[in-house]
Amino acid sequence: MSIEIKVPTLPESVADATIVTWHKKPGDAIKRDENLVDIETDKVVLEVPATADGILAEIIQGDGATVHAHDVIGRIEVGAAATAAPAAEPTKAAASQKATDAQNHAPSVRRALAETNVDVGALSGTGKDGRLTKQDVLQAATQAPKSAAVAAPVGERVEQRVPMTRLRARIAERLLDAQHNAALLTTFNEVNLKAVMDLRAEFKDKFEKKFGARLGFMSFFTKAVIEALKRFPEVNASIDGNDIVYHGFYDIGIAVSTERGLVVPILRNADQMSMAEIEAGISTFGQKAKAGTLTLEEMTGGTFTITNGGVFGSLLSTPIINPPQSAILGMHKIQERPVVEDGQIVIRPMMYLALSYDHRLIDGKTSVSFLVTIKELLENPARLLLGV
Repeated sequence: MSIEIKVPTLPESVADATIVTWHKKPGDAIKRDENLVDIETDKVVLEVPATADGILAEIIQGDGATVHAHDVIGRIEVGAAATAAPAAEPTKAAASQKATDAQNHAPSVRRALAETNVDVGALSGTGKDGRLTKQDVLQAATQAPKSAAVAAPVGERVEQRVPMTRLRARIAERLLDAQHNAALLTTFNEVNLKAVMDLRAEFKDKFEKKFGARLGFMSFFTKAVIEALKRFPEVNASIDGNDIVYHGFYDIGIAVSTERGLVVPILRNADQMSMAEIEAGISTFGQKAKAGTLTLEEMTGGTFTITNGGVFGSLLSTPIINPPQSAILGMHKIQERPVVEDGQIVIRPMMYLALSYDHRLIDGKTSVSFLVTIKELLENPARLLLGV
């Protein structure tokens, strides 16, 4: 008996999707609930698990195909045995064949191959069933002799054209929409993080031991942002046509960078969360983002976003708002700089903050006051407890 493999129900407002990678080929044995294929929409990557034990009888829609909800993309022969007994260990030749088979390349591998110009024919995959991994490509690139890098004729100008992933295309579309449909402006300030860093140094071990979560900077910033949003509700609002929608809740988006692009999972009702819960939530989001397992529900909504370019070394930036939100806070690199305190020049750990906002809704005075509030709360964290 054979059963059909179908595209799952797609998220609301998503018309179609792209098949990214089949993890099995026709004739391979499969087990129930094993992931067979990854399907990418412009919002999330969906996994399609096997619904029964058997073999993959046929692939109807291959990698790169555009599909719609409930389309039949393959067939499973239920209860059948694999066409060939699996070897105890893939041979080098088999691993090499797996590595050079483009159908087995994950998007991150294809991107790494394009960026490094590594000869795929010379690689052996170390992934499951001999598949090529991104690490295989990067390691080969670092170990390649320098002469290999100049193998092309002198003066040759090489170009490669790689199609955008659906997520990258959607990110580009949303960023462009934000700039076209909002009156964007950015205001800056700087914050002395000595008090926060002293608190972390004193309590981080006890915090982690008690709550099982690392005490980072994000929980301090999230708490400060929520308090500032309470004082300036228009920053937590959004524009809908000719209406202003004031949100009576605080769903904070935390921008996370992945190989596929920037995603923004949401800490819902963050005002009701402890610092430990905030840190645990952000850690979980980071792990899921890297694994590509964030759900659409986890990335939908949000009333305000925090993005931290400082983890990559950014000293200053002008972040773009995440529509329909009206503002976004940009954190940056912590850098020791000389500042004046009580008439004396001292060295302090300083961070530039950037608030980009929609000037249609948020006035300059409000934006500056909002950012100053965050600065004051972080420079004297006791304010966060006292609400002053």
